[in-house]
Amino acid sequence: MIDLYTASTPNGWKASITLEELGLPYDVKPVALQKNEQKEPWFLAINPNGRIPVIVDRDEGDFAVFESGAIMVYLAEKTGKLMPTDAKGRSLVMQWLMFQMGGIGPMMGQANVFFRYFPEKIQAAIDRYQNESKRLFTVLESRLKDNEYLAGDYSIADIANWSWVRTHKWSGVEIDDLPNLQRWVNQIAARPAAQKGIAVPVDLKTLQEGNGEGAKKFAEEALKMVQR
Repeated sequence: MIDLYTASTPNGWKASITLEELGLPYDVKPVALQKNEQKEPWFLAINPNGRIPVIVDRDEGDFAVFESGAIMVYLAEKTGKLMPTDAKGRSLVMQWLMFQMGGIGPMMGQANVFFRYFPEKIQAAIDRYQNESKRLFTVLESRLKDNEYLAGDYSIADIANWSWVRTHKWSGVEIDDLPNLQRWVNQIAARPAAQKGIAVPVDLKTLQEGNGEGAKKFAEEALKMVQR
């Protein structure tokens, strides 16, 4: 059994979708980010960086794994699924996983901060991170033009990138002009495991809708976390 310490964020979904796709039994341990639980001593004992998600593999002597990408690799290798075992196939998956971790995630995360959360609207910063997010989207678009998925068969690379790209409206970036990316987003969204995974620990529709009172309240709560 695996304990999943998580919250409803793209990085959290990376872990929950992977667990759902692999069919591994897991217990959800919601972490209240707005209460700063991720900074409490009990949490820092399993992740010294104080971020979600974290898994604790109780079948492996309560082995803790932090960092969402590392969690995905650990689970894929544990089960022998969602990542090839040959050197080239594994490398291809890892390249697109690193693409998300080093590019898509950080750029969209900063776009969220400046576009949604900070009350002061610094247009140069908003433009910088939205433009870079869009540029990265065009890289995915090019890759998906001749490939159904990012690294051969459906893999953790797709899960990682999709968990972020699906929230593009929250970052203020449109994908209407990227038909291959849209196809891929919709294709993964139709997967039962993806649908279940994004509802862990709660179904957070505001990241898709991007407007309304629910979105405003979420942004206000997120600002408190960003400023800590």
